[in-house]
Amino acid sequence: MQRSFSRFINKIAFVFFLVLTFSFCEGADNFFVSLEGNDTYPGTKEKPFGTIAKARDAARKLSGKSEPTIIYLRGGTYVFKNTLEFGVGDKNIVLIPFQNEPVIFSGGISINPSKVKRLDQTAYATEFVENARKKIGVLNLRELNITDYGQLHSVGFSRPYLPSWMELFINDKPGQLARWPNDSTVAMGQVIDKGSVPRDGDNSNRGGKFVYGTDRPAGWKKSKDIWISGYFNYGYAEDAVQLAVMDTAAKTFTTVQPHIYGFNSGKNWNRWYAYNIPEEIDRDGEYYLDRERGLLFFYLPTIVTKLDLSMLQDPLIALEGSQNISIKNISFEVSRGMAVYLERSESCIISNCVFRNLGSLAISIGKGIMPFKTQKHEGSGEESSRVLGSLDQHQYENTTFNRQGGRNNRVVNCHIYNTGAGGISLGGGDRLTLTPAGNSVENCRIHDFNRIEKSYRPAINIDGVGNKIANCEIYNAPSMAILLHGNDHILEYSTIYDVCREVDDQGAFYYGRDASERGHKVRFNYFHHLGNSNRTTAIYHDDGACGMEVFGNIFFKAGTIPVLIGGGQDISYKNNLFIDSPLGIHVDNRFQNWSKNSLDKDGVIDKRLKAVKFDQQPYSVRYPELVNYWKDNPAIPKRLVFDNNIFVRITTTRKGEDSWFIWSENNKVSDVYPYNWKMMDSRHFIPDDTQLAVPEGWQVLPVEKIGILKNYQ
Repeated sequence: MQRSFSRFINKIAFVFFLVLTFSFCEGADNFFVSLEGNDTYPGTKEKPFGTIAKARDAARKLSGKSEPTIIYLRGGTYVFKNTLEFGVGDKNIVLIPFQNEPVIFSGGISINPSKVKRLDQTAYATEFVENARKKIGVLNLRELNITDYGQLHSVGFSRPYLPSWMELFINDKPGQLARWPNDSTVAMGQVIDKGSVPRDGDNSNRGGKFVYGTDRPAGWKKSKDIWISGYFNYGYAEDAVQLAVMDTAAKTFTTVQPHIYGFNSGKNWNRWYAYNIPEEIDRDGEYYLDRERGLLFFYLPTIVTKLDLSMLQDPLIALEGSQNISIKNISFEVSRGMAVYLERSESCIISNCVFRNLGSLAISIGKGIMPFKTQKHEGSGEESSRVLGSLDQHQYENTTFNRQGGRNNRVVNCHIYNTGAGGISLGGGDRLTLTPAGNSVENCRIHDFNRIEKSYRPAINIDGVGNKIANCEIYNAPSMAILLHGNDHILEYSTIYDVCREVDDQGAFYYGRDASERGHKVRFNYFHHLGNSNRTTAIYHDDGACGMEVFGNIFFKAGTIPVLIGGGQDISYKNNLFIDSPLGIHVDNRFQNWSKNSLDKDGVIDKRLKAVKFDQQPYSVRYPELVNYWKDNPAIPKRLVFDNNIFVRITTTRKGEDSWFIWSENNKVSDVYPYNWKMMDSRHFIPDDTQLAVPEGWQVLPVEKIGILKNYQ
């Protein structure tokens, strides 16, 4: 009897143990969050937390265990008014929707479409021409208690990354500040006053003045805040400035802000368009905000199912010093700033996420620089977390700036589009020690990433040491796809097309002006359908760029000059396929003529070599040819190797002095397409190089591995 009772007690204890264990696993190891939850609940599936921050705090207490803690998010739109922070104490956490329920992280406000009134049913109808009154809707933002509109500001070359102003999104598509022309630009007329030129040290901040050749501005009478955007001097430097005076009698514009190079005209890219004009609301998506009255006017689509206004300027999520944080299957939307920021993080993964309708870029891995208060081409600033600001200008002068981007972080299988100022800023690694970071962007589709800022806002900005871009698809951009700084990066298996659509003198993949930035490998990529009638390239080794291996790439209709080497050294092109271009390779000796001052003592090249102590370890060991840079007449291009390349329908294979090329007899030139070459006009068709007569030793290109892959891990 006593033994039976003892067994009964043991069974009860075992069942109780199982209950406790099950409860612990459900409530402690894995947590649930729901928009209908409450932070006083235990975070179980049945009683979920109400905020992600609460679940993070609960997971933080379990960071010492080996298995990850999973935070399951129930479906819905989570609105962020502040940044969700993960810090040093956060490790081994997975943030993921429960059973693929749609989860959106938003930095905005959703407006019920019933709040919209048709213009002809309001007291504001007479402010617009009669035929527009039934086509325009009005939102009274003051009645909705929305007063933070942000401010329009200059965006463009040499200007800092900044959060956008409040934007309108209609049916999940970004609106457009009402502009003219809608989808084209107007040639600049005679420049009467080029304005001050900050690039030359003139900081008097005087705007420019030029003639316009159209009668259209005579009808712009309601807005005191009109802006113009254009390529006001050089074709790689787009800018946007406010109008101070619009003289409709003399047909002249006078701007508030100067352009960094001063205003000029006469080139085919010297063109402009104007925006923030209520009279130009004439097609879907266009809008105008009357800031004084809090009235938002916009062109009504046939059906309005969803309206959103962007509000948050800070990142939606920040990972600072965190380890093994995974963010999966989440859509980041409708925010004025960036979506995700990483700093000093390790082995964090952002995978299968969507980033769209953002005012800035999607992701930054590494610190930025506080925005300069005055316009500068280069300078030194204050490093800062959660901003990019004047990073480009700071890096120009401080080429060894360590952004503390952490290591082994990955962005994988993500879709980025309709962003305001680029896609991903990929930092990490130490240039002084050549310590690699191993951060990467893989199998990501990035397109339409320059809604607001165009110049030097690429799909991916890669810097630091030892980072990688692989299997990405990048397209639809006015300017460059990839901007590179640093050392030992890899770009592979990616497809890049329909970029550099507006610019002059720019490349889809661009780097330059630093002979110490070496060790890069560009292999098995497909560059096609690039550029416009101006000077555009696929790979631009600008102003003495050196030390890159380019192997196994395809260049089809890849700009006017697929490859441009501007006076560099130690570059090799092997086993590449060039098709359908007027010129294959261009090499020049600019350091012997118009750019010879770049080699002056204490000039740009000298400063950058000294910054890394180029003739000492680790540079002298990693790049032994660099030690003799100054002894070996750097003004002359040298050690440029071209071997086993195929040129099909290339009018001129190379341009430059023969002595600048190490040109192998294995390079093959052909005027004959493979039998199915007409299919190449498709943006997504990759050629079959097995149909070509190839040189001996040719490595068949692994075209099946190029671009976005299914089931990529």
